[in-house]
Amino acid sequence: MITKVKQWGNSMALIIPRKDVKHLDLKPNEEVEVNIEKRSNVLKEFFGTMKFKKPTEQILKEARKNTSKWD
Repeated sequence: MITKVKQWGNSMALIIPRKDVKHLDLKPNEEVEVNIEKRSNVLKEFFGTMKFKKPTEQILKEARKNTSKWD
């Protein structure tokens, strides 16, 4: 689950989305375990998982060659 930290008085709070509450059948005052990881650059995380058939340098070279036609 991904959620945002919210200010709550002098503390911080996490909102548990309704779908997760229903899925886990959570009730008020139940104890839950939370693992927190701060997200860095979301795009970097996404593109770091992609696999290409060609090396990055070759893709960049081809993209530069193709865009130079429009200059």
